[in-house]
Amino acid sequence: METMNVDINQEKKIPGSLDQLFIITKYELLNYFRSRRFLILLIIGLIIDLLLTGIIGYYRPQSFLSSSLSFYSGWVGNSITFIIILSAIFFGGDSISGEFQNKTGFFIASRPIRRSSIYTGKWIASFIASFLIIIIFLAITIANGVYYFGASVPYQLWDALAFSILYLAAVLGFAFFFSSLFKSSAYSIIVTVILFLFAFTLIQFIVSSLVGIEPWFIITYASGIISNIFTVPFPPHVVTTVTHLGHGRTLTTTTYNATISEGLIIMAGYFIISTLLGLFVFEKREFN
Repeated sequence: METMNVDINQEKKIPGSLDQLFIITKYELLNYFRSRRFLILLIIGLIIDLLLTGIIGYYRPQSFLSSSLSFYSGWVGNSITFIIILSAIFFGGDSISGEFQNKTGFFIASRPIRRSSIYTGKWIASFIASFLIIIIFLAITIANGVYYFGASVPYQLWDALAFSILYLAAVLGFAFFFSSLFKSSAYSIIVTVILFLFAFTLIQFIVSSLVGIEPWFIITYASGIISNIFTVPFPPHVVTTVTHLGHGRTLTTTTYNATISEGLIIMAGYFIISTLLGLFVFEKREFN
């Protein structure tokens, strides 16, 4: 009788929210590292680094080698946002929709696991994996910069890194939101690809250049501060260009550049709103 009471009292405790979060993050990260996704994205980043290393070393372009600031501007400013978008596609595009498509959600739903822990754990794992890719990319960049300019690393590089981290959080939040909307991994990935690689850029051009309205509601507009931080002085908020076409005709185009504070607010807004919306949709959706 006493043995029976001991067995009954030795029930397994249900992990708390933080324990659940840690476990999900851990195994999701292991899944990324064991799969080809992390390796493929790492290879893409290394290819970009190696191509730039070879081109700059062979051709010695003055646009890169005139100063350390121009070097990091050309290397980081033109590449890091692309790597961030690829990270969102690789790690966030189907992170939630895959649970519906592969029916793994049924198994998870039968366990005493909070959906918020699942969603947050997956997001953190995606963020960590993406951040590692960015750090490796920047490490090779800095190694090249030190070779050409010594230890003279401009402070703008660290500003760009800070902006990139916030942009990564915002892009992943947006990707997770769309991933929670679809039950097909293919659909969620395709939507993420189209939006970040084509649609946002096209809309930004139409709204700013043709309509003359500041595209403050587009996340890729905010990401401009990552590359613009390398420009001294920082680009003006509004640039109006008048082109003379002849016969007294002119074409006026307006270009907008997000200010640093504006860009940070837009990114933070995208991160907070899209993350909360994605979590809300995921918690309300049935695994059927």
